Amino acid sequence: MDSPEVTFTLAYLVFAVCFVFTPNEFHAAGLTVQNLLSGWLGSEDAAFVPFHLRRTAATLLCHSLLPLGYYVGMCLAASEKRFHFLSQAPEAWRLFLLLAVTLPSVACILIYYWSRDRWARHPLARTLALYALPQSGWQAVASSVNTEFRRIDKFATGAPGARVIVTDMWVMKVTTYRVHVAQQQDVHLTVTESRQHELSPDSNLPVQLLTIRVASANPAVQAFDIRSWRPA
Repeated sequence: MDSPEVTFTLAYLVFAVCFVFTPNEFHAAGLTVQNLLSGWLGSEDAAFVPFHLRRTAATLLCHSLLPLGYYVGMCLAASEKRFHFLSQAPEAWRLFLLLAVTLPSVACILIYYWSRDRWARHPLARTLALYALPQSGWQAVASSVNTEFRRIDKFATGAPGARVIVTDMWVMKVTTYRVHVAQQQDVHLTVTESRQHELSPDSNLPVQLLTIRVASANPAVQAFDIRSWRPA
């Protein structure tokens, strides 16, 4: 019969993987950062950029707490091993605890840095600042993105961890920790990979999975990849 610590380790590992990669079952159960912190994050539809500034920060912090949660859980699941007494814990577990405490500490420092000057140092705000006019700031560009995202004629597709959004002016990719943004008039699209599939997810017809590189004419804007299905 499995020991309590092995059982807990396997269960926590499954939970951690699902919490980070959020399968459909976790979305349906509301076990996502966006749902658990919805009161603080606000509405994506109402304010796209502020929502994702907070979402990426909250996601980074929540994920960095997972190792510490595992250690605390092990203190309860294997209480007879007295992990909660550091002087009696094995050296390997003390090192693990140090790592588990260090990760959220570093995440908090990074988030504090991002939030300075009203989030002006966040990677998303820095990218938007590259498109700002000399007499304006990144907030003006963010307002434009917010307005376009609220329009019903935008195109959005993909899994929550790799969602692609196309508006009249912008091409965006929303990932777990980042939001890539590029202005349509400045981008170059390049097919970097093509894979043939016999059956598509939605039909019985053969399709190709294309990986498309979105590169801005501005070298300061980081390029990113999007994936698209098309009939073979």
